[in-house]
Amino acid sequence: MFTNDCLNVNESGHLTIGGCDATELAAQYGTPLYVLDENVIRNTCRAYVNSFKKYYDGNGMPMYASKALSCMELCRIMDEEGLGLDVVSGGELYTALKAGFPPENIHFHGNNKTDEELVMALKHNVGKIVVDNLEELERLNSFAEKLDKVAPISFRIKPGVDAHTHSFIRTGQIDSKFGFALETGEAYNAVKKAISYENVCLKELHCHIGSQIFDIQPFVTAAEIMMDFIGKIKNELGVVISQLNLGGGFGIMYVDTDTPVPYENYMEKVSIAVKAKAEEYSIPVPFIFIEPGRSIVGEAGITLYKAGAVKNIPNVRTYVSVDGGMTDNIRYALYQSDYTVVNASKANQKPEMTVTIAGKCCESGDLIQENVKIANTVAGDIIAVLSTGAYNYSMASNYNRIPRPEIVMIKDGKPRVIVKRETYDDIIRNDI
Repeated sequence: MFTNDCLNVNESGHLTIGGCDATELAAQYGTPLYVLDENVIRNTCRAYVNSFKKYYDGNGMPMYASKALSCMELCRIMDEEGLGLDVVSGGELYTALKAGFPPENIHFHGNNKTDEELVMALKHNVGKIVVDNLEELERLNSFAEKLDKVAPISFRIKPGVDAHTHSFIRTGQIDSKFGFALETGEAYNAVKKAISYENVCLKELHCHIGSQIFDIQPFVTAAEIMMDFIGKIKNELGVVISQLNLGGGFGIMYVDTDTPVPYENYMEKVSIAVKAKAEEYSIPVPFIFIEPGRSIVGEAGITLYKAGAVKNIPNVRTYVSVDGGMTDNIRYALYQSDYTVVNASKANQKPEMTVTIAGKCCESGDLIQENVKIANTVAGDIIAVLSTGAYNYSMASNYNRIPRPEIVMIKDGKPRVIVKRETYDDIIRNDI
């Protein structure tokens, strides 16, 4: 019934995740509830690590894009599985450091890092600060000089590749708030400036062309463009860039019509392109980084809700209200993102009821999915939204002063809490 290995239906007709009955999890921990399968997460991490061994002879490292889901337990798991970490804020960096993640395996991204964030990264000796613009480069060089450090840096480059995804999540084209453009000469001039500074060391180039991409060719094209730029830098400036970060953006399955590319296929085809360009320019194959986030945690997670009122508006639609909404899943409101919805209490029944899943916020746009088919639903049923491991908790809010849900991790059929449910006291904690 389910393509995701962590989901199934038990003898009671209930949805299970990681071998645990979803309705029992809802009863034990309450709803809304985020649930993750640790085995799926670890297996995906190992697949990425093994692909580097196979296609780059181990000359590379996957970096978990922690913006997908940042918490201390995920940081610990990534470290145990041999992944680095990509952070994009002081808060994500602080989380990683508090979890004991080795700072040398952290890359710090962001298009507008504050002075405090740059100094924090320098003081903790993060592995790479990914510089986004010239103003940031100058500030970083100044701070590093004051701290008597040489900051290892990367440049975020816009390779000009259209990834054919939602306009909000395309980041490789010239009209983007991120990075240096190749077409205008901006990136080349930035490289010349960086190699003239004494307190930064340009070790890496980085690109990221977008998110939720199902086609391999844009990744191959971006890799070739980046290798061409590395060749140009070597030939014209005499500098060999030894590391290349090709970003992330690998698509996952949200609904049956999604067609994710096997990650190994991506790794193989991109590695062929990188090696061919290295030979063309007579340079060593760079140490390769990639930044999977959604593909590691997305399909490993679901969200559980309790159904409330079922409101039928004749000849219009039927609303099924749930006890969560845009505060725990804003993606439908932002992107009209598709999801698979299952009545976890009746997962063995045919989905014949067409409904709109409505949240509890005081917003008419607080919807999780429209016109989806689920099994006949009544108040009290447990509703599961699949593939919510990425960006749901990360983008959660306290709108309407609603506490954020708990996160439960399942390993080998045993659940445990990794992020506690917020309380009303947490909501007013900083009020004066």
